[in-house]
Amino acid sequence: MLGNLTGWHLLIIVAIVLLLFGATRLPALARSIGQSTKIFREEMKTGSEASTTGAPVSAATAEPATPAAPDLPAKP
Repeated sequence: MLGNLTGWHLLIIVAIVLLLFGATRLPALARSIGQSTKIFREEMKTGSEASTTGAPVSAATAEPATPAAPDLPAKP
């Protein structure tokens, strides 16, 4: 599908992106995408290391084995 793109198609896509986002916001958008890619790669690396060692990726994703019991009122 993307193999049919020619130089004219790419030029039109770039022009549409410039119209939508404006030239002043494009550097911030590119920086944000770069930071997101960097974070994604770091997380993928730590995730693959954790899967080989058997350790959980983070404490936030680990769930307790049993749910906590609700607090019951004391008997008189």
